[in-house]
Amino acid sequence: MIKTCFLFFICTCYFGFSQEKMIARQGQVSFFSYTSVENIEAVNNQVLSIIDFSSGEIAVNMLMRAFVFKKALMEEHFNESYIESDLYPKLQFLGEIPDFDTTAEAQTKIVKGQMTLHGTTNDLEIKTQIESVENGFVLTGNFEVGVSDYDINVPPLLRPNIAKVINVEFRFEFEPYEDE
Repeated sequence: MIKTCFLFFICTCYFGFSQEKMIARQGQVSFFSYTSVENIEAVNNQVLSIIDFSSGEIAVNMLMRAFVFKKALMEEHFNESYIESDLYPKLQFLGEIPDFDTTAEAQTKIVKGQMTLHGTTNDLEIKTQIESVENGFVLTGNFEVGVSDYDINVPPLLRPNIAKVINVEFRFEFEPYEDE
């Protein structure tokens, strides 16, 4: 809980406060790794994101330990051996949504930004579907992450069990940000 509050504080400090902001307090990010040996998938339902319409900026923060796996051993290996969640506890994405039209019912945008994972930051472009809903927006999409792009070390013996490229999907339901 303290870590979630800390992430919320960082996002609000990054953007400040205004009527032109929307927040997704419980966004969802999932990933899937397919290999001939074993499929690996996990879901994180505790992802925080804020959009600032005045600048077009978007921030996403997520604790890596919040991913839930079907097998406890996979979750343990993910956190201890690959992502090293004690050293690199969160993923952060800071980017921009160009020409976000707050009046459109549906639109597709290429969100450009930088994602920091496992201590490594890379530029990223993500094709994102944006749907207007009552009192907010839903952003969905998917993208691929190369394991080697983020210096994630996979032991040679286990390489057949881990895909070189991981498919990531996301869904954020944004609502107006209200200063409490």
